[in-house]
Amino acid sequence: MSERLNVILILSDDQGSLDVGCYGADDLVTPNLDRLAASGVRFTDFYANAPICMPSRVSLLTGRDYPRGLLPGKGLKPDEITAAEMFRNAGYRTAMFGKWHLGSTPDMSPNAQGFDEFLGHTTGTLDAYSHFFYVEGVNRHVLQRNGQPYERPGKYLPDLLVEEATNFIDASGENPFFLYLPFAIPHYPVQPRREDRELYENSGMEDTRRVLYGAYLTTLDSCVGRVLDAVEARGLTQRTLVFFLSDHGHSTEDRAFGGGGHAGPYRGHKQTLWEGGIRVPCIASCPGRIPAGQVRQQPAIAMDWVPTMAEFCDVPLPDDRPIDGRSLAAVLASEDAPPPHERLHWVHYDGTFAQREGKWKLVSGPDGSWLCDLQADPGERSDLTDGEPERLADMVWHHNTWLREVAGLAVGVRRLPPPIRKSAGP
Repeated sequence: MSERLNVILILSDDQGSLDVGCYGADDLVTPNLDRLAASGVRFTDFYANAPICMPSRVSLLTGRDYPRGLLPGKGLKPDEITAAEMFRNAGYRTAMFGKWHLGSTPDMSPNAQGFDEFLGHTTGTLDAYSHFFYVEGVNRHVLQRNGQPYERPGKYLPDLLVEEATNFIDASGENPFFLYLPFAIPHYPVQPRREDRELYENSGMEDTRRVLYGAYLTTLDSCVGRVLDAVEARGLTQRTLVFFLSDHGHSTEDRAFGGGGHAGPYRGHKQTLWEGGIRVPCIASCPGRIPAGQVRQQPAIAMDWVPTMAEFCDVPLPDDRPIDGRSLAAVLASEDAPPPHERLHWVHYDGTFAQREGKWKLVSGPDGSWLCDLQADPGERSDLTDGEPERLADMVWHHNTWLREVAGLAVGVRRLPPPIRKSAGP
């Protein structure tokens, strides 16, 4: 049998920064994610590349800062090279089951971006039973297989995706595979299994978190468990890299009934560049290749997984474009390894930007700037800009340098942000 490593990349959607049992959420039932962490490495300071779905997924699948590869409002640039294309070119079978949300035209589809098999939806959401998209415009059926409508009315979508995934794993034979599973959970519409809701009915938790958000995360957890069981049943556990993370922080939107997610001490949520909007749970496992039951505190970011997977699997990275992510192989191997990035950068469509440099975090936008020491103040409650004018100017200069490189833009070299806001903010 081939000794090449398989890869399973599992993505949750709108999950709170600490909403897994192994992250301290003792009110949630997540035994399978907890066992995944027990078999591998859990990150404490892991980030999404953006606080919303589409740009976050661009970076996750390309290993590049998203301004390079995003067509705003449309999706992934057709000439971008995804992890699926890299793995397929290296002889891997590739499949994706779940939420794409990177474009709906044929040249932006999963099948055009390296996936041999696709079942799911290119829209941001859909009803888990009728498979209709209902958020914008006229309600319409959006579930598809390989670009064609796929009718399974009444079939619970998470179950359908797990069945496709386990069938794909069972059919792998000696061929290595790359499997991408982006579940639209706990994204609205929040539709947990009845049995998962029943687990929480007498828990004493606040209603939205108890019977909706928490139960839906338990549904996600059971889906992850069934995939892990399929890998184990095939005897592939020690030959399969499994990565789990969220695309960004928890939602507070009306359609999510105001939320239910939890960011612990972290400020903010989805659609913000505060820690609660971009710091996400992240776990990596491969027994025998990745240490078991360990925690890593080095800051890292979603685009790092592409070069990490490439290094573990000996898959070439594209040589005609910059890869902004950095391999986490050394970090996974040792808690003493240096962080892969000197600085992390974010930009958001609302005009805000953020940068992390060591313990320092800057968030800046039209209303002003906020500089904090994350080591002393993980909740970003104290603004230190008055006492750190040189650090502020230096961080803005580095952000402009980064932005000019990845998007051909800049806000002005060494130009200070707008007047500093003194209130604690949201």
